Amino acid sequence: MKIVVASRNPVKVDAVKEAFGVQFPSATIEVISADVESGVSDQPENDRETRHGARNRVVAARGVQPDADYWVGIEGGIESVDDQLMAFAWMVVLGRNDKMGEARSVTLPLPPAVKELIDGGCELGVANDRVFGTTNSKQQGGAYGLLSDGKYTREFIYSQTLVIALIPFVNELYPDGPTPCS
Repeated sequence: MKIVVASRNPVKVDAVKEAFGVQFPSATIEVISADVESGVSDQPENDRETRHGARNRVVAARGVQPDADYWVGIEGGIESVDDQLMAFAWMVVLGRNDKMGEARSVTLPLPPAVKELIDGGCELGVANDRVFGTTNSKQQGGAYGLLSDGKYTREFIYSQTLVIALIPFVNELYPDGPTPCS
């Protein structure tokens, strides 16, 4: 099974390997990274833009590697809800037959110090690194890991969300996927 991940971030690649391993335990899995653009801002600032970025990544990955069995787009985003800044991600999986699965991760409330830096123009990963005194946290445990003291990492949250996004591909109640991204 050949899977193209629309990212070179090792956290995203490892989450894809884990999720596909869970949903297709007897398959031999080959995961390829594709460096593609999301077509949205570097730091998506709402649910709609974040989902759109994940969908765009799937389409772009398919264009780069059209011979795969699956393409996966993952896009992290933020959104303020009643002045509380929240972080989350959208996962989109597209199959060779144009069947698609999507899921949104659990939402993480971010501390005021992170919100202040983001409001000042920082991207979430940069803001996290400044507040927590880390380097390149988005390619490690991310905000989830930093705030949960490593109990829940970005990879763990993403792999669990991808397992859910893969349900249409493994459950007979989903004979036809939704209309593919365009």
